[in-house]
Amino acid sequence: MAADPADPPRFSKIAETLISDLRGLPNDDPARARRRPTKSLATLVEELLQKHKVGREAPEHTIRENWPALVGSANASYSHPVVIERNRLIVIANHSVVRNELFHHREGIVERIRQLPGCDHVKTIILRAG
Repeated sequence: MAADPADPPRFSKIAETLISDLRGLPNDDPARARRRPTKSLATLVEELLQKHKVGREAPEHTIRENWPALVGSANASYSHPVVIERNRLIVIANHSVVRNELFHHREGIVERIRQLPGCDHVKTIILRAG
């Protein structure tokens, strides 16, 4: 069984270091670098587009569009839903009174959010100062 000439043999990092020392050649690889399989640029870009939801519909977009109706226009002008992480909606509120108001009404807000299409997985709201 012949080896494919396009696919060079892989050695461990220790073996490559020993071979480069034996030959007297510099080893340009960083000591703690980890080799990963090479991905095509198209695959990498597609993974990033999916991860950051660029050009795709996301539950965060639906929540942002309906935010004034969910919390009221006065509270919506001082707060901003950012991202859903682990079924928790992260909301930035830049006014302490609004943050307190949202905190006291968070159960009702979550119930209204869960009625939006694609947002039924949101369990709670995390409020952060911003």
